[in-house]
Amino acid sequence: MEFLIPVALIVGFWVLKNREQHQRIALLGGVLSRFEIEKLMQALMDGYLRALGEATPERQAQVLAYLAAQEDKLTAQLQQFAQAFAQVWADDALISTLPLAFPWAHKIFPAATLDGRKLMQIHADALLAALERPSADAPPQQAKDRAFTITAELMLMQHSCHWFCRSKTVASARLLSRH
Repeated sequence: MEFLIPVALIVGFWVLKNREQHQRIALLGGVLSRFEIEKLMQALMDGYLRALGEATPERQAQVLAYLAAQEDKLTAQLQQFAQAFAQVWADDALISTLPLAFPWAHKIFPAATLDGRKLMQIHADALLAALERPSADAPPQQAKDRAFTITAELMLMQHSCHWFCRSKTVASARLLSRH
C-alpha cells in the first residue's frame, strides 16, 4: 500500500508533463502550419548535402543555383514565422532551461527559462544572414562554407523547436541522432 503514493505521484507527474507538451506542440504546430518551413528546410538540407558531395565545382554550383528559389522562399517564410510567433503570449512562449521536462517549470522556476519568441527571432535573423548570397566571383570554398553554415543554422532551429515542445535533453538527442 505504501508504494501506491509514489506510483500515483509519478503517474500524475507524467500526465501533467504530457499534457503540457501536447499544448506546446499544438501551439508551435498552429503557428508553423501556415508555412512550408519544415518542407523547405528538409529540401535545402538534402540539397546542400548533395551539392557538397559533388566532385566538380561546376556541378556543385549548378545544384546550389537550383536551391536559390527555395532559399528565397525560406527567407520570406522565416521572417513571417518569427513575426507570427512573436504574437504568442509571453507565458506560453517560455522555454525551460532544465535538462528534463518538468510540468509548469516556467512558472515554478522562472529564473530557469528563456523567451522562445526571442530565440525564434534570433534563429530567423541568423538564417537570413547565412542565406545572403555571395558574389558571383566568390571562390567555391565560400559556397561550401555557406552551405555548412545554413545547414547548421537549420539544425539549430530544429533543436530549438524540439526544445520548446519537449525538453533540452530530448532536443539534443534528436539533433545528435540526426547529425
